[in-house]
Amino acid sequence: MFALPNWGFSQENLVFSLQQIVERAKSRSPAALRAETRKENRYWNFRFYQSNYNPQLRLNGTLPRLSQAFNNVVQPDGTIEFREVSQNFMDLELGVVQSIAATGGVLSVNSSTNRFDNFLAPAGSPRTQWSGTPVNVRLSQPIFAFNPLKWDKKIEPLVYEESKREFVEEMEQISQTVTQLFFDVLISQINFEIATKNLKNTQEILKIEQGRYNIGTTYEDKLLQVELQVLQARQDLAQASLDLEANSLRLKSYVGINELADLTLVPPGEIPDFTVNVEEAIDYAFQYRAESLGFDRRLLQAESGVANARGQRFNVLMNASYGLNNAALTWVDIFSDPNRQVLFNIGFSVPILDWGRNKARMGQAEANKRLVEYTVEQDMINFEQEIFTKVRNFDMLKDRLEITDLADKVADKRYEISLRRYQNGNVTITDLNIAQQEKDQNRRAYIQSLRDYWTAYFEMRQLTLYDFEVGQLLYTPEAL
Repeated sequence: MFALPNWGFSQENLVFSLQQIVERAKSRSPAALRAETRKENRYWNFRFYQSNYNPQLRLNGTLPRLSQAFNNVVQPDGTIEFREVSQNFMDLELGVVQSIAATGGVLSVNSSTNRFDNFLAPAGSPRTQWSGTPVNVRLSQPIFAFNPLKWDKKIEPLVYEESKREFVEEMEQISQTVTQLFFDVLISQINFEIATKNLKNTQEILKIEQGRYNIGTTYEDKLLQVELQVLQARQDLAQASLDLEANSLRLKSYVGINELADLTLVPPGEIPDFTVNVEEAIDYAFQYRAESLGFDRRLLQAESGVANARGQRFNVLMNASYGLNNAALTWVDIFSDPNRQVLFNIGFSVPILDWGRNKARMGQAEANKRLVEYTVEQDMINFEQEIFTKVRNFDMLKDRLEITDLADKVADKRYEISLRRYQNGNVTITDLNIAQQEKDQNRRAYIQSLRDYWTAYFEMRQLTLYDFEVGQLLYTPEAL
């Protein structure tokens, strides 16, 4: 393995292995930064949800509410007189408010004070008056209504836990994406090396054919055939150079490397030696994947929809309040021998005839719940089948990689032997061309097998949130 390079843009030539490019993409790529930001956003959403169950200290008031105008004042005999009014009203209320998650009600303890100033009060009348409530306890309680606090307490923790697992899956998706881009560049790099070597070899073959033609041991059509091969080799080299540049720019853009830096990729050497058990993979996926947690969350949301529809059949709201209040000419006197203040009422709204509206609403909610249950059941089957198929495919890719590796070495050796035999005049140009084509095809097939294997390797990590190579979970609740 290569040591991690200096990430500075001043470096002219950067050399990366697959693992190094993956680590960079997961730590510094724009995609990784977006995933980190989404994770932070979901964290604050969860904190906001938690704050709904905590007490809140609130200060409300109006400072001041000044009014100066001519108002119509009704006289004792029913007539109206327009009189100038110059008044100011101020009020303050300090209260502790606590939502009751079990019932959906709101309990509060409050203290308030009011001041009234009449700037045009007649002589002998008080200009300033005070009133207030030293202490007041209030309860507002819906009855038979939908309780969002109760259902949020069941659903929101699942949503947050799901989001944390989605973040790990996003990181593994980034690994897959950058692996694809890595091998795009690597294949282009291999194609460029093949094209360079083929051009060199065909130019040497052309010299041999020209020498043979000059002494009369070959024909002109064979010489022209080799000349065409040289031209084709030059064209292939130009195309390979263009593809390498384009794919390199895409990789640099994705991982955040300066586009002017030279990039060299090292093909993966050792292949991890481990096996994936199908039953274990399915078990890990159901335990730790975000999608598996989403099954429970979707069922709960469907149940909450039914509860919400049921709670809209009729509305009953109970309000109760108990406290002490008083009025005085000074603020201090408000707290002297205050009177008892009691309030209790129950309001209701019950539809007598709604032409089947409630029945339709309940039927819709029940049907949606059944639909979600059927959908989740099918999704769970598909979920399990996907893991099963991916594990089998991963095992097949590992076997194919070993075969293509061996085929690449055999084809390369065969070409070298054919080239020497051609130089000695024991092999025709046609047989040499066939050996060259097989060499190039097997080399590309091996790199493609590497690409498929490593893409499947990171896909397996994403699907199970488990690293089978080291036997370690990729996700732990304490880590995020």
